[in-house]
Amino acid sequence: MAAIKDALASAAEKLHIAPGSSKDTATQATGSGISVYVDEAKGSDDTADGSKAAPYATPLAALLAKGQNASVFVKKADAAPGADGVDADGYAPITTSASKKVAKLYAAAVKKREKAQEQALKDSQKAGDDDKKLEESKKVVLEQPSEPARKIKISQGAQFRDQRVKVCGWVHRLRSQKGLTFIVLRDGYGYLQCVLSGKLTQTYDALTLTTESTVEIHGHIKALPEGKTAPGGHELVADYWKCIGKAPGGDEAFTNVVAETADPNSLADRRHLVIRGETASAVLKVRSYVLQAFRAEFEALQLTEVTPPCMVQTQVEGGSTLFSFDYYGQPAYLTQSSQLYLETCLPSLGDVFCVQESFRAEKSHTRRHLSEYTHLEAELAFLSFTDLLEHLEQIICGTLERVLANPQAKALLDQLNPDFKFPSRPFRRMDYKEAIAWLNEHQIPNEDGEAHKVGDDIAEAAERKMTDALNVPIFLTGFPREIKSFYMKRIEGDEGFTESVDVLMPGVGEIVGGSMRMSDQAELLAAYKNEGIDAAPYFWYTDQRKYGTCEHGGYGLGVERFLAWLTNRWTVREASLYPRWTGRCTP
Repeated sequence: MAAIKDALASAAEKLHIAPGSSKDTATQATGSGISVYVDEAKGSDDTADGSKAAPYATPLAALLAKGQNASVFVKKADAAPGADGVDADGYAPITTSASKKVAKLYAAAVKKREKAQEQALKDSQKAGDDDKKLEESKKVVLEQPSEPARKIKISQGAQFRDQRVKVCGWVHRLRSQKGLTFIVLRDGYGYLQCVLSGKLTQTYDALTLTTESTVEIHGHIKALPEGKTAPGGHELVADYWKCIGKAPGGDEAFTNVVAETADPNSLADRRHLVIRGETASAVLKVRSYVLQAFRAEFEALQLTEVTPPCMVQTQVEGGSTLFSFDYYGQPAYLTQSSQLYLETCLPSLGDVFCVQESFRAEKSHTRRHLSEYTHLEAELAFLSFTDLLEHLEQIICGTLERVLANPQAKALLDQLNPDFKFPSRPFRRMDYKEAIAWLNEHQIPNEDGEAHKVGDDIAEAAERKMTDALNVPIFLTGFPREIKSFYMKRIEGDEGFTESVDVLMPGVGEIVGGSMRMSDQAELLAAYKNEGIDAAPYFWYTDQRKYGTCEHGGYGLGVERFLAWLTNRWTVREASLYPRWTGRCTP
């Protein structure tokens, strides 16, 4: 190496060409006797041979091809033959300053090439060693200890410390260090650090293990010493293991196909893999806890769960958003809401609720719209509008209290939304007309870029700006009848408006829509006519006013929107197992 360094250090001197006679200076240049020609305008570093007929484009390429002792001559396009050592073809010896510059570049290039050659040699040797090691690993056979192992879920780990157990799952994370292999195992119930050592790390499966492979690991669960951390505060010290199903590596490795930087459409196509991630799975687990809590709160409030049909022949929220299909030769639709069916249950079951899928053929690509969503709906009898608002406060806050009282759910929420603030009661009440005035006062225009006016359907963007600015849950009430559904009860004395409510949450906007329902048969029949709806198919709904009517109301809560607010997700798509939106119905 010393000899190489000496040679590189003298490169600048050896590249310097002493000026010669004016007749044919090139042949008189000092050096090894090898003359190499460079034409920066017409030469080529790819196809040159260094002659005047095929010169190089750069001095560096010339030296790298011919060696550092070559005599370099550069084409002088604007120099006259015979002047300053220029030969008849316009070539002159490289200048002193240029030779020093190229010498530095040459030295750097040589070092880089030497390092590359050294690394290639090391890689080749390592590949050979690895191949040999892999072949030898195929001969390693593990023997299972005679002590029995009890099969457990990872969530049960703390109960079985210092006992021999068997755990099965997917390799969530993987790393090797000083003869040890550390596996973070995932089974859907939690995460467990497992440590393989000695012979366990020398098998073929150990040397070729990849993330998302499925494994079975036996050993003893040990509490971690102070200062060490791992999920659950313990780790599984393995004494036997086997690979059940190996996941691919290379280009098809899990971390490559679901990279965070991947195109959103690609991630949507691979949703089945995305949900294995810690964040996606945490959201889905919170979803489960939230639904459990809603059901528990409804039970405490004495509401009965029912399961209405999803295939219907009537509309609830307007015909433009219906998904239609052929039902044995008759037109039918996927339900927009189960509300009408819930109302029919009040006389026999009392207050009722359902957790059902609803479908809206609304070609919207906003971050809070889905074509299929989980609709939590309830209908309550013999109540006033004020009672309805108080019930909504209770169902939202009571459900949240139950979720946060669950240690597992609380831990996941702390992970997903550490800054979550429990909403205070009572929620802010804001009349629709008051909202129109607030938007104009704060110069938030409508969709046409104009000031809002009474009668406008407040667009999502404006509604969200207002909600985020106020930064509290809002009961937005009293919407105009023209922009609400036909069945909503009119405000007595102000019949142009309805006893309706949207619950708005910061960061998401509307998560609940509800109202009092028309209780008078004649009023409902007039509403059908006003909307151009044939009353005949709704005879069963109208009968609720014919056979003993009462003041009643209800609401629908979008579970994905509620979850997006609770877990601080950018879009409701993250709160759905396999979200469906315009143009997306896979996988």
